[in-house]
Parts: sequence; structure tokens; C-alpha cells
Amino acid sequence: MFTEIEHISQRRFSPDNIKVAVFDFDGTVSTLRCGWEDVMRPMMLEFISGGREYGEELEKKVDDYIDGSTGIQTVYQMMWLRDEVEKAGFGSKERDEWWYKRVYNRRLMEQVEKKIALLKSGEASPDDFTIAGAKEFLTSLKNRGVKLYLASGTDHRDMSNEARLLGVYDLFTEVRGAPENTAACSKEAVLGNLFENMNVSPENVLVVGDGKVEIALGAKYGAYTLGAATDERNRSGVNEKKRRRLIQAGADMITGDFCFNLNR
Repeated sequence: MFTEIEHISQRRFSPDNIKVAVFDFDGTVSTLRCGWEDVMRPMMLEFISGGREYGEELEKKVDDYIDGSTGIQTVYQMMWLRDEVEKAGFGSKERDEWWYKRVYNRRLMEQVEKKIALLKSGEASPDDFTIAGAKEFLTSLKNRGVKLYLASGTDHRDMSNEARLLGVYDLFTEVRGAPENTAACSKEAVLGNLFENMNVSPENVLVVGDGKVEIALGAKYGAYTLGAATDERNRSGVNEKKRRRLIQAGADMITGDFCFNLNR
């Protein structure tokens, strides 16, 4: 049974025209980092409040920021945290955005490493931490001759390792995560290179992701955009919150997973 792609825009989409596809990783292909918000949220509340009691106003501010910043490079989220901590009067010179990022990564990786251990021991398979149909979809595109690019706001080393563990790394022409100790948007870099340096026409490019950043970038350049409104915990089905966010960002199409026939 196929998943139905929801067509949002009136643009006519032809799979045969696609020569290049740019994919986000976390939440689009991989669910290894599912639950990152549950790590970032309490961390932000902890530092902005100075470890004291806080109310609904601060919770809403943090929730709204996390929701709106999904998909950007982590260090930019930590810049926001640093600024909010300073505004609240709890900042210090030693605690810059990189300090906060190290704290966040350490807490997040405690969860991720447990999943990685299950993969390495054979207790779990790559399918257990991959959005339904993702690997098959990537493989079908590659077999069509489409060049695949993977771009992520997650640190390059970590993202590359996780892509290998899930068995998708070798499907991509280029894999680019966030550079260490550098605030640079890998998604902008990949898309910018494609459109500005490789002479690829927008109608020949498909951008796929669950974050508004890559969808907005794809829309800006005129590429076709497939919003992956994924339910990461179930690995299948549409997450309505993501769906609304992706439509606002300019998605041409919406899907909850990759169990579809692109030609339908």
C-alpha cells in the first residue's frame, strides 16, 4: 500500500526531470536523534532560569524558539541560548555558544549512543532507526541516475558515522554536515554550490527535508521541495505540526514517509 503524496503547490512535478536531490538527514532519513527537543528544551530552561523556578512565559519562549529553529545548525541555537542567558543575568565569559553546544551534545549523545550500541550489537537493525521507505527511495533515485547530496546541521563527523551505520552513506555523491567549531550553514553551502557553481536548473533539483530551513532554501532557489512531515517515533505517518511548518516554508509536496510511488 502506497503513501499518498499531498500536493500543495500548483507546480507540475515530473520525476523524470530530476537530476539532483538534496536530503536533510535527522528526522528525514534517520531517527537516531529522535527526541533531541527533549534534551534541548530542559537544558535551555535550566540555564536561562539560572536553575531557579520558571513559569509558562519562559516555557513558551523556549518552545517557540525550538519549533522555529528546527533544521538550523546547532551552534546558532546555542547562540540564542547564550544571549537569553545573558539577558536573564546568568551569563559568564567562559560560557560562549561553543560551551553550550558541548553541554548539549554530551547530553544528547548519551541517548544516541544507546541506539548506536544496539545497532553495533545486532540487537537492532538500520530499519529500526530509519524513516519507512527512505533507503529504498534513495536507492531508486540513484538507480535513475540522480545525484544525491546529504546536508545536515549536525556535526559532520557524527552525521557521517550515523549515515554509515544506517547503510545510506555510500548512496550519496556528497555528504556534508556542520563543520566543527565553525558557524556555517551546510545546507546553504550545498544548495548554493549546486545552483551557482554547477549550472543545475531549479526544475532539475528536488530538496527533501523535515525542517523549514532546507525547504525555504529550496523554495528560494526555485527547486521542487518535498516536505517530510515525519512521525519520527513511529517512523511512518504524518506529523501535523511538521506539516504546517513545512507548508509555511514553501513545500510543494508533503509526505509522512517514503513508501510511495513517485510516478503516481
